[in-house]
Amino acid sequence: MTTVSIPAGWPATEEQARAVQDELRERVVTDEPGPQPGTGRVTGVDVAYDDERDVVVAAAVVLDASSLAVVAEATAVGRVSFPYVPGLLAFREIPTVLAALDALPCPPGLVVCDGYGLAHPRRFGLASHLGVLTGLPTIGVAKNPFTFTYDDPGIPRGSASPLRAGADEVGRALRTREGVKPVFVSVGHRVGLDNACAHTLALTPEYRLPETTRRADALCRRALREATA
Repeated sequence: MTTVSIPAGWPATEEQARAVQDELRERVVTDEPGPQPGTGRVTGVDVAYDDERDVVVAAAVVLDASSLAVVAEATAVGRVSFPYVPGLLAFREIPTVLAALDALPCPPGLVVCDGYGLAHPRRFGLASHLGVLTGLPTIGVAKNPFTFTYDDPGIPRGSASPLRAGADEVGRALRTREGVKPVFVSVGHRVGLDNACAHTLALTPEYRLPETTRRADALCRRALREATA
């Protein structure tokens, strides 16, 4: 497990964090289709916290995109690097997530975040932030629609409906299991929305959430227990 320090110059206030978002948001690439589903590698990242001990653990799990077999995994532990502020959660997570990705023995390919990309009040959630900093193609697959509206998609698996901020489509509500609550997919960086949804369906052969998210969640929770034992 890699140990992480809070980077020098890391934002310490909401004003500083929003200024960083404003600067980096201009670098998000939305006109690339991204890698084809079922090819290469795909990596899930997730974090777990112990706020009482000021500890955050990040996990990165690399899967073979065709078989969904685990290829590699890595974890990192550090201090919580920013207070809890809705819309600025990436600043709590990014340093340890980057360290976990850096500790992988192979390129991660597409990165799937348990959270948001453009479906974010400032159009710059964790998936977009991570993509800009690493240059990797990224998508966000979230468990809830945050502050956005949507019509319930059809019952069959693969049904989708726009996730909207006013008249703007910022993502999609995607049914990954028949009759089960949808997930909420948004572009992060260097991947189109149609392709992001196709990747999400390829990663959900059995469960509502992508295998990338399920495996990264289990690994970071286990690593947190070990780090705080």
